[in-house]
Amino acid sequence: MSEQSTSAPPQRRTFLMVLPLIAFIGLALLFWFRLGSGDPSRIPSALIGRPAPQTTLPPLEGLQADNVQIPGLDPAAFKGKVSLVNVWASWCVPCHDEAPLLTELAKDKRFQLVGINYKDAADNARRFLGRYGNPFGHVGVDANGRASIEWGVYGVPETFVVGREGTIVYKLVGPITPENLRTVLLPQMEKALKAAGS
Repeated sequence: MSEQSTSAPPQRRTFLMVLPLIAFIGLALLFWFRLGSGDPSRIPSALIGRPAPQTTLPPLEGLQADNVQIPGLDPAAFKGKVSLVNVWASWCVPCHDEAPLLTELAKDKRFQLVGINYKDAADNARRFLGRYGNPFGHVGVDANGRASIEWGVYGVPETFVVGREGTIVYKLVGPITPENLRTVLLPQMEKALKAAGS
């Protein structure tokens, strides 16, 4: 009598062992192409066209200009001025990269720069601004991240253009770069400046 084998043929066993690996590679490729195909700066914001959050934030203690404390964030500061609101932190590597561009932008007095310091230590935040120069006329401290949630922030850095009526007109996710500054952010700022006449 011959013994009957109850195990699967060798080819089938090999295929069953390789099948999870094939599935994993397929999913990995799918995620790779999906993640690589999107531009994170184009993530839409539900706040576009809506008033900027009415969130008051305390100032960054000890941050001064001409021996005067730089004010925190007051929603009234947006009325009548085009504003560039930048959410940043000293621990954020891309924030270091964009800091010189913000310092350069601050030279244009047609609009104001407002900073929201996100979940940062005050000493580190002051050191960061001391290193690159403080481009902001207002710096609000968002110690627990709650205000940034109201602004719809996904992560730092993010930058918003707020029109003269206090309405958010544009949102840039990720760092300001020379490329997106020239092709996206400055045109959005110009559009906001022209909307109510400069």
